[in-house]
Amino acid sequence: MSSPDITLLEDVAELRALLTRRKMRSDAPAHADIFGSLAWFENLAACGLDATTLADVRCQWWVAQDDASGQLVCLPLLAGGRLNTLSNYYSSLYKPLVFGAGETAVGDLPVAASVWQAVARAIRQHPARWPVLMLDPLDPQSAFFTGMRDGLRSAGYAVDAYFCFGNWYLQVNGRSFADYFSALPSPLRHSIERGRRRLTRQGVWGIEIHQTLGAALDAAIQHFETVYRASWKGQEPNAAFIPALARMAAQRGWLRLGVLQLDGQPIAAQLWLAKDGKANIFKLAYVSGFERFSAGSVLTAALMQHAIDIDQVHEVDYLTGDDGYKRDWMSHRRERWGLVAFDWRTPTGFWAASRHWLGKLRKLGRGVEKVTMPR
Repeated sequence: MSSPDITLLEDVAELRALLTRRKMRSDAPAHADIFGSLAWFENLAACGLDATTLADVRCQWWVAQDDASGQLVCLPLLAGGRLNTLSNYYSSLYKPLVFGAGETAVGDLPVAASVWQAVARAIRQHPARWPVLMLDPLDPQSAFFTGMRDGLRSAGYAVDAYFCFGNWYLQVNGRSFADYFSALPSPLRHSIERGRRRLTRQGVWGIEIHQTLGAALDAAIQHFETVYRASWKGQEPNAAFIPALARMAAQRGWLRLGVLQLDGQPIAAQLWLAKDGKANIFKLAYVSGFERFSAGSVLTAALMQHAIDIDQVHEVDYLTGDDGYKRDWMSHRRERWGLVAFDWRTPTGFWAASRHWLGKLRKLGRGVEKVTMPR
């Protein structure tokens, strides 16, 4: 059996051209998670990297063409002093792009271990000889996590795993929103109900959920930006990213952009992304000074009702972080981890690996390192 053919592309347009030549769908994979779609990575590369990052790195698209399966697999990476996944603070999960033969996009279907081994070998043989590779955030239960870890080891890297963050999510299990809402913690339910009453007493209020391109969405994006700037979060790191993401998602039917207005003033806004039975709570904010109205919770409840009763999702994902309020809305917790690989045959890689494992030993000695590493 021949080894997969590895190609390094420097531009996403080259990837799209290759997919066209292979008669594969470029506007997908159609059945992949949003964070494993070409549209996500394309927008992140174009609008999500700040000037400081772009001064130090460049995007690379590592492509494996596997004749045995007919798959084309792509790892979007950032190359600089080390090699990283194309991910940053906007990324709650990193997945490879997997395209199937013909017009079928296979999304998350299995990829042969030989593919990850070939990619790892090609990376190590590249003239840049990156001393350190960092891949995150990953699902430690995924076949990609295991396959890439083993592939890096087989290529001669010293590999370790590290914890990134907790991820809270809701399993709907066929419930209606009314059933879900009645099971929420009593303090949260009362806060939402009290917030609605206070909003009604204060003035005229309403919630709009935007899904399609047009003037209304343009106005909603402006409302989102206004709310975000007036919230505790301040200025968005990359001003172009959220507007571009919202329009890209609207074009594909993924967008759920909710805005709560009181007497014509937007006081809370949230950007959700919904696809294939899963809703992702991507960004949220409310205007500082309106806490007594529980505007954020009121808006979350409205979007949750839309996701459960209208979109009929089976899962709602709060994405990044162990913030205490998330467990009130969600039912389950999982974790996102990363992989770090050291080319110990390079001086920089050797010293980086030494510092890494010595640091872990010191933490173990102090009783700091409590988490269990995936094997």
